Amino acid sequence: MIDGLDLDAFVRATLAEDLGGAGDTTSAAVIPDDARFTGVMDSRDAITVAGLEIAEAFFRALDPEVRVERLVDDGARVPAGTDLMRLEGRARAMLTAERSALNTVQHLSGIATLTRSYVDKIAGTGATLLDTRKTLPGLRRLEKYATRMGGASNHRMGLWDAAMIKDNHVAVAGGVSEAVRRARSAGIAEVIVEVDRVDQIEPALAAGATRLLLDNMPPAILRGAVTLVGGRVPTEASGGVNLETIRAIAETGVDFVSVGRLTQSAPAADIGLDFATA
Repeated sequence: MIDGLDLDAFVRATLAEDLGGAGDTTSAAVIPDDARFTGVMDSRDAITVAGLEIAEAFFRALDPEVRVERLVDDGARVPAGTDLMRLEGRARAMLTAERSALNTVQHLSGIATLTRSYVDKIAGTGATLLDTRKTLPGLRRLEKYATRMGGASNHRMGLWDAAMIKDNHVAVAGGVSEAVRRARSAGIAEVIVEVDRVDQIEPALAAGATRLLLDNMPPAILRGAVTLVGGRVPTEASGGVNLETIRAIAETGVDFVSVGRLTQSAPAADIGLDFATA
């Protein structure tokens, strides 16, 4: 189960969007009410799997007696051609739920797969890969679950769980020191401060920053910034990070590297559901 996700509500809303209040016109017309099918969900790509539990929930919502066998676990790395799930149940229900189930697994497995490629790139550096809040509205819990399945750690789940002072906050507050001071005066224990210049580091630390986000700094500058911080607080690199640049960034000694592309730009995995008469 995904923490904070109302799975039943998500499934109901997604199916309602697809059914539009009128039902599955095609299945109702073409498929006899008592017809049954077996099906196999498989991946046409080499992927890191995510979302099978949610896919199963779509089928169960329309046929509570469907028989489902998950053949792999979320987080598994599998080659192309791997069977992910077998199911057998009422044909109309399976065909009606098919697209919602596949859309979810394709999207989440795409995120998990891209995330795993970034994790592999920084293996051995000691840096931890983080996701960001660059998620689709309404899907954050799911997408951040997928990044965990790919081996990343979650950054903030929302605006509520830590203060993150960015350039616009600094501009309105009148400076890094003043912005941090106000956050600490408000009783906020964790204050992450984005700095894009080395000369902002000491003022941020002196005012009480508990973590520094070193934004859009090239590796040579990052290395100097990490040395200047000297382990007083954790450091995080962000901005301009991709598969070609992340290794050099991680090797500067930062504790974390955050990558918006994990959820913002991941292509869907090619996953299908093929049916055969029982």
